[in-house]
Amino acid sequence: MNDSSQFFACIMAGGSGERFWPMSRARVPKHLLKLFSGRTLLEETVRRIGTAVPRENIFVLTNEAQLPGTRSALQGLVPDEQVVAEPAKRDTAPAAALATALVRARAGDSATLALLPADAFIANGQMFEAQLGIALREAANGDFLLTFGVKPAFPSTAFGYLELEPAGGRKLGPFTIRKARRFVEKPDRTTAGQYVAGENHVWNAGMFVWRVAAFLAEAAVNAPELATFIREFPPGDFGGYVAQRFPALPKISVDYAIMEKARSVETLLAEFDWDDVGLWTALSKHLPADAAGNAVRGAVVATGAANNIAVSNGRVIALCGVKDLVVVETADAILVCHREAVQDIKKLMALLPKEVL
Repeated sequence: MNDSSQFFACIMAGGSGERFWPMSRARVPKHLLKLFSGRTLLEETVRRIGTAVPRENIFVLTNEAQLPGTRSALQGLVPDEQVVAEPAKRDTAPAAALATALVRARAGDSATLALLPADAFIANGQMFEAQLGIALREAANGDFLLTFGVKPAFPSTAFGYLELEPAGGRKLGPFTIRKARRFVEKPDRTTAGQYVAGENHVWNAGMFVWRVAAFLAEAAVNAPELATFIREFPPGDFGGYVAQRFPALPKISVDYAIMEKARSVETLLAEFDWDDVGLWTALSKHLPADAAGNAVRGAVVATGAANNIAVSNGRVIALCGVKDLVVVETADAILVCHREAVQDIKKLMALLPKEVL
């Protein structure tokens, strides 16, 4: 049995705050919103780690603009010194390198870490905790990189996929682990349908687990700049080092830089529910809905309205004779958007006054 003191969790909590405008802003992105409960998505992410990782071994990676809000949201959960601000926006590969470097400085090459997004919605936290513990123990004893794969519930064109080896895999207690053959970019609808119909493709949940030494070995071959950053990371005060070296790292995703080129990637099939909550329309699956399909939160009334999503943060939203809309009210802005146009909300950013960004 592995010593849990050698297990770490690093949570990526950056984000631009655009897709969930007007509730999300540059300083208050999606993971700092309370969309489904009285807790932010980031708080929920930390809490569902449970006992799989000691609380003192949890790091949260954010950015300078969101540092105050992130630390505030995590009071009593994660000490301020374990909330680290990236000095520049560099994508997930540099974030993975920073996470691995932080863990290596604390516990050495034999430590094992999970790299998790801050903004996914997972209702079955107990199952996630159980599978995270299994994943950490498994990765701690191997030289592979591990990822979570979610069985596709529908032919999504918004998610990346993992193609698995056709062999049945192996059992880890009640769970199944299979070798990943390749990472697949977001497909068209026809291809996504074929993936769902088959049994060898799963959604890439963007959750990874690896032993420090295993990641460092892959980085040395496929992304030497990341490997050098990790090896030269100081054991003590790292603020100056990160400020100087992190902005110079290549802006690239961990999938492109490491995972797609890795010699061995194992995939643990998720038995928990998962939703990346990428757009406002994702809320319709998780908010209470009336007989006409209106998913609402807060002070909302409706007549002759159908299939709308409405979120009030104070003032009453009244829906009358409309359908297929997303309406979100905040103190200083209101969004009215057709459901089919939610992916275009980012285009509004250049048109909006700075005070509401």
